[in-house]
Amino acid sequence: MCLAVPGKVLEIRQRDGTRMATVDFGGVHKDVCLEYLPDLAVGEYAIVHVGFALQRLDEESARQTLALFGDLGLLEEEFGDPWEAAAAQGTTGGAATGNGIGAPPGARSTADAAREAQR
Repeated sequence: MCLAVPGKVLEIRQRDGTRMATVDFGGVHKDVCLEYLPDLAVGEYAIVHVGFALQRLDEESARQTLALFGDLGLLEEEFGDPWEAAAAQGTTGGAATGNGIGAPPGARSTADAAREAQR
């Protein structure tokens, strides 16, 4: 299933003339194209679908959506559990994030992050 998932912009950069970002989806980091939202800034949330940020979203709505997706198990269906991916790859430096970058020590699974966001 492909979901449109809210994520928080962590970093913005240019890649081959295209505005790109590293976006955090409850502990899973992915590269996302920002060309449809040229004024999106670091720290803001956006709804992302198939690697494209499509719509700006306020933080509260993003947290509620992530919590709901986490409760339903949709985040792990979409991204997998970063700890399981790290174990499968034999990674020791942090959780795998799906883009070749290890998450910092203390990273949580997507379900844990969603539950924490709900509090």
